[in-house]
Amino acid sequence: MSERVFSLDADSLPVELGLSEPELEERREQITEFVTGVVEDAGAAGAVIGLSGGIDSTLTAHLAVEALGPDSVRGLVMPSEANTDENMSDAERVAEDLGIEYDVVAVQPIVEAFEAAYPVDDPLEERIESDPLRTALGNVAVRTRGVLNYFVGNAENRIVLGTGNRSETLTGYFTKYGDQAVDCNPIGNLYKYQVRQLAAHVGVPEDLVEKPPSAEMWTGQTDEGEMGLTYDTLDAILMLHVDGPFSRSATVETLGVPESAIDRVIDLYEASEHKRHMPPAPDAPTP
Repeated sequence: MSERVFSLDADSLPVELGLSEPELEERREQITEFVTGVVEDAGAAGAVIGLSGGIDSTLTAHLAVEALGPDSVRGLVMPSEANTDENMSDAERVAEDLGIEYDVVAVQPIVEAFEAAYPVDDPLEERIESDPLRTALGNVAVRTRGVLNYFVGNAENRIVLGTGNRSETLTGYFTKYGDQAVDCNPIGNLYKYQVRQLAAHVGVPEDLVEKPPSAEMWTGQTDEGEMGLTYDTLDAILMLHVDGPFSRSATVETLGVPESAIDRVIDLYEASEHKRHMPPAPDAPTP
């Protein structure tokens, strides 16, 4: 995890990251219609969503309830060693505020079963913090949540709602076959800044809107700490340089960021290219 986080103040940026009120309402309607359409096209009875207490799953749950009604949305709260009690309390609070049925399923015993099955002599917790096995075990926790979502989805004829946003997709900040093992991503066209905007627009409580994001892979992990950039900085670079037409030098000059910040985002984008595609296969032989 990076110890230094490069930060920009979104309110003082020379580019507009956010959406206007009419645009927010347009996205709200677009997303709810999208969720309704996916469920209807699948002939499903409703949707299931993993609730983490974070802003992405909270906004997705709010919009799913708008689209389908509370009786058609099922929540799963899946605590593990990396989850704080506050996160789980927030996740349950979201479900209760929305009036949706939810269950609490402990992930940690399942993760520990994987750890016990791994052929190592020393316990994982005794290894140094930077050991790749820490990340591997964190990914097991995330993938376990995905398996549980699909277990409920298959058993109850529900689609699995993803909670990924555009910022995460472009930087690969998700676990392959984990939190992106889903049927659809309702908020997948929103940058993180816009996720917060829309969440506030639909009435998500302010403390959840402003809550520091975490993938909950290990204790103390935060998205921004690991990436070394705040989401506002990341979103601005993605919007201008990765999605937009600005050159590297124009982005540096416009945002007033060091080239190292651009390099960090490009590295994340290029290294995660494989995550944005189906698994490759050889070309078919020429007849």
